[in-house]
Order: sequence, then C-alpha cells, then structure tokens
Amino acid sequence: MKKEEKTIAKNRRAFHDYEILETWEAGIELTGTEVRSLRDNHCQLTDCFVLVRGGELWLNNVHIPPFAQGNLANPDPDRKRRLLMHKRQIRYLEEKVREKGLAIVPLKLYFKDNGLVKVEVALARGKKLYDKRESMKERDSKRDIERAMKERSR
Repeated sequence: MKKEEKTIAKNRRAFHDYEILETWEAGIELTGTEVRSLRDNHCQLTDCFVLVRGGELWLNNVHIPPFAQGNLANPDPDRKRRLLMHKRQIRYLEEKVREKGLAIVPLKLYFKDNGLVKVEVALARGKKLYDKRESMKERDSKRDIERAMKERSR
C-alpha cells in the first residue's frame, strides 16, 4: 500500500499574484528540529521567494517556528534554506529568471511518501492588475455556472 504525500503548507497567494509557467520538485536542507516542527504542521509560506546565488537556490522568508520540545539547537525560524536540485535545472532557472518579469516562487511544502520534505517551486510571471481582475471574474462565473447546474439537476 502506497502512502499519499502529506501537504504541510500551500502558497495560495502565488496563484493569485503570478501566472505559473513551469513547476519542479526540489529538496530542502533542514535541521532535525525543523523537520519535527513541520510534522506538527507549523509553517508559513506567505511572501516567500527563491533566489539563485552562486549556482545554488535559496529559499527566503519561510517561517518555520522552533520545535516546542527543542533545545538550544533550534535554528533561527526565518533563516535562508538551501534548495536541492540538479545543476542543469538550476542553470535553466537562472537563465529564465534573467528574462524580464520572471520569478521563482514556492507553491507548496510537503512530505513525500518516503518521509522527505519537498518543495514545489514554479517559474512564474507576475500578473498585472487587469489579469488579476480577469481571473477573479472567470472564477466567479465558473462558480455561478456550477451553482446553476446544481439547481437545475435537482
């Protein structure tokens, strides 16, 4: 029997602020107490972003609170964390980010079926205000259509 992946945190704002072009799965370098804190579903992905520095990917502004039963070895909750990906993927992302308007944003943090913590990162283009309004109108119209179909089928 295969276990499902367990989602820890999602970055819902990323889908509102960005147009998602491509997604990848990346490992994340964590300490033991951070993993234990994540097992208690403590994580905050809002306003986080990924930077390429020195051929490595760094995850910034992710808040993982200290583990409650941890000791003095608890790291800083807002520290930069290194993401683990293949070199050619990092080079590809670095090349794409140099283009105007593209960014790397984390979408969700989750446990794989083997117990490893993974981050889903995406190459995204920022939406303009009118794009955001357009997607909100689209979502509202889909909701109205679904509601009407449900009423009709009764």
